Amino acid sequence: MLWIVLSVVAGVVVLAVVGILVLVNVVGNATSKARSLADEFTNLVVSGQTEQAYDNYLSQPLKDELDKQSFVDGIASLELDSSCKPNYNSVNVNSENGNNKADLAGKLQCDGKTIDLQYIFEGTNELKMSSIRLRP
Repeated sequence: MLWIVLSVVAGVVVLAVVGILVLVNVVGNATSKARSLADEFTNLVVSGQTEQAYDNYLSQPLKDELDKQSFVDGIASLELDSSCKPNYNSVNVNSENGNNKADLAGKLQCDGKTIDLQYIFEGTNELKMSSIRLRP
């Protein structure tokens, strides 16, 4: 009888540990993907490939709200250069009814200036930027 109880308890503990490991891995993987997406976008705008960043990363609703020339001009006004590196102090990822959302906030550290940044990416399969804020 004791062996049966101990086996059941051990089984429950193993299942709990496996469940926690899977959850941590899924959340960690989603956070890593969101950070990577934000880095790719930031690298494009910092290196002057603003039109490519607009075409490849912005969602259609955001493009409808913000035309390409306004986006390009807005990024150019920030006078970004190769010294600019993102530093995210907040990365929140969640999924609700199949819609994934990643909200990243932090600073773009450049020589002589700091720019506040916030990106929101959303989507079901592929995440696209639904909101952007870059402020000196």
